[in-house]
Amino acid sequence: MADFDLVQFDLDGTLIDSVPQLAEAINDMLTSLNYATQPLSAVRGWVGNGADMLVQRALTATLGHIPDATLQQRARGLFDEAYASHAHGTLVFYPGVLGTLERLRASGKRLALVTNKPYRFVPGILAAAGLEDYFELVLGGDSLTEKKPSPAPLLHVCRKLNVSPARSLMVGDSENDVLAAKAAGMAVAGLTYGYNYGRAIADSQPDWVLDDFAGLVSILKL
Repeated sequence: MADFDLVQFDLDGTLIDSVPQLAEAINDMLTSLNYATQPLSAVRGWVGNGADMLVQRALTATLGHIPDATLQQRARGLFDEAYASHAHGTLVFYPGVLGTLERLRASGKRLALVTNKPYRFVPGILAAAGLEDYFELVLGGDSLTEKKPSPAPLLHVCRKLNVSPARSLMVGDSENDVLAAKAAGMAVAGLTYGYNYGRAIADSQPDWVLDDFAGLVSILKL
């Protein structure tokens, strides 16, 4: 076990499975551009580096080459419009998430959320999930000039909440989360069930590898 005051969480692939909503938005975007749609399984492999990369990967798969800047910008606008109508749809929590978050909060652990998702979508998702009061600080992928795998968002949270990185634990599902945490000098727990581009999260060598979100209880002193 370890002693941490603050736990920072990723969102997509860690707390919720947002791929169904993202796939709907991607396919609405592609349809608007008169392109063929993509299967949900493909979209699942593209999530994790923010909306710009998600859109670029969808266009690249559809076109067979990386889109030019004009098409990328147009497609990103279409994606944002579409996702705004899908993001708050039926949310699927991974097993153990709600109960574990409540247990952490009840124990006095401070909680923050650091996602690469554009911030404009995050408050509505948290409200729809009933989690708007759980996190002291919430950052989106565009809240700062850098996003994960940069350590900047994690260190920003530590500064704002006056917690040493050594007393903070990052919890995520992708290599980006692990790299950001290691560069920030904080411990990291990697979940095996999320979005990591088809690679095992263990390959990124987090401090803990968890198959179940509730496994955080065995890491934290509750």
